[in-house]
Amino acid sequence: MSKFTHHIFVCNKCKPPKHLRDGKHDSAKLRAALKKEIKSLGLKAQVRANDSGCLDQCDDGQVVVIYPQAIWYGGVTEGDAERIIHETILGGKVLEDLLIPSERLRCGKAAKNCEPESSAPSPSN
Repeated sequence: MSKFTHHIFVCNKCKPPKHLRDGKHDSAKLRAALKKEIKSLGLKAQVRANDSGCLDQCDDGQVVVIYPQAIWYGGVTEGDAERIIHETILGGKVLEDLLIPSERLRCGKAAKNCEPESSAPSPSN
């Protein structure tokens, strides 16, 4: 069995703030739409869409994370599923309108961002 080229995680614990609750927030429907598109394109052997637990990004609406590329999308709706599969999974394009900026990612309660310390600019002397 080969490795998946993409593993899509759909947060099934998201409870967005009241201002983001627009009735479009349904992780089961989103995951089903992703799986339907994956199946229709014959990608089941390469791409997997799973529920995840809490991804600690509730302020960003419905969250989807794609690995191993580490692409974090927020505010994702069922209507975005086809674009994600066609443009990101097949085309390699990051959808800027859905992308959660790295400085807003919460990699644990104390973390301010997900960038490794080694990538931080060194202080100038």
